[in-house]
Amino acid sequence: MALRIEDYALIGDCRTAALVGNNGSIDWLCVPRFDSGACFAALLGTADNGRWQIAPVEPVRRVRRRYRPGTLVLETEFETDSGTVAVIDAMTMTAPTPTVVRLVEGRGDTSRCTSSW
Repeated sequence: MALRIEDYALIGDCRTAALVGNNGSIDWLCVPRFDSGACFAALLGTADNGRWQIAPVEPVRRVRRRYRPGTLVLETEFETDSGTVAVIDAMTMTAPTPTVVRLVEGRGDTSRCTSSW
């Protein structure tokens, strides 16, 4: 089941955009343009509809989100019992084709983080 719409944040490159859930999942992305078919569409159903999730495997105690000032660079910080990790999401503005960039920044013990499609 998809998250509530208020649990999503937008990243984009002026040609297309992605919706990133507060659970670290990109649940909607159409490429190369807004009117293209979706390659991730979990927003409309379940994870079986396609998503890209980066999140801790252990229970998350707290999630903090923010856009870096003056940008559409989204930072989602997950706090767990063993530490804190941030997932930083953006789309490049200068690439010839839409490009999603996802960085994982360890801010504590990150040995229990995973990426899953």
